[in-house]
Amino acid sequence: MEDGLLLWAVGAVAVILIGLSKGGFGGLTIMAVPIMSLVIPPTQAAAIILPIMIIMDGFSLHAYRKIWNPAIIKLMLPASLVGIGAGWALAGTVSDDAIRVSVGLIAVSFSIYSAARLWRGTESTPPSWAHNKWIGRLAAAVSGFTSFFAHAGGPPFRAYVLPRKLENQLFAGTSVIFFAFMNAVKLIPYAALGQLSTANLSTSLFLIPLAPIGVWLGVWGVKRLPMQIFYIIIYSLVFIVGLKLLYDGLL
Repeated sequence: MEDGLLLWAVGAVAVILIGLSKGGFGGLTIMAVPIMSLVIPPTQAAAIILPIMIIMDGFSLHAYRKIWNPAIIKLMLPASLVGIGAGWALAGTVSDDAIRVSVGLIAVSFSIYSAARLWRGTESTPPSWAHNKWIGRLAAAVSGFTSFFAHAGGPPFRAYVLPRKLENQLFAGTSVIFFAFMNAVKLIPYAALGQLSTANLSTSLFLIPLAPIGVWLGVWGVKRLPMQIFYIIIYSLVFIVGLKLLYDGLL
């Protein structure tokens, strides 16, 4: 009973963080699996979280249904399928720690790079590679791969999209569309690998009522924060999460 209460407690924290991310504060979803992994295996945590994320995607899609960047979505979605497929093919051979370290390195490196541009006063000008389509496809493929294992596709996606300096809601809406599509696709390999068990789905069902609360808080914040503050928060969250993943993967 005590273990069950602990699982529900960390699950509640994870769901609220995911909701905030789905509402526009990207970067928090990546913390959900590590938090729940404190009490259950990472693969089980990922399986419990996926249906909840899909429910949240429904609320987020409604909020941002008219606000997203078609060019970015058209470029990155097909490549993300390649990454998901690679994750499915390698399931059982890639360790959780290897995924954590890889994503953590991407997150921390990107955050430091962004801070350096801010210090030099060049952050308002997108870097030369920000519009390179092949870099965008590579980022999407890596995002799909890391998302498959730990719902950790945020850093690669943001590493390509954030330098474009999209307006708050446009960035949030584009993120929502991209990850909603990937999450729906992931249902297929998760089911094939037996991760959507009755026990896992029962836990998901218990936590789902918290989903709209987190999403609403995220949407509310995105609409009211100045753009500069919004991006400072996003960069900071990505950096903190990257450190957390490196710590978990290396120690």
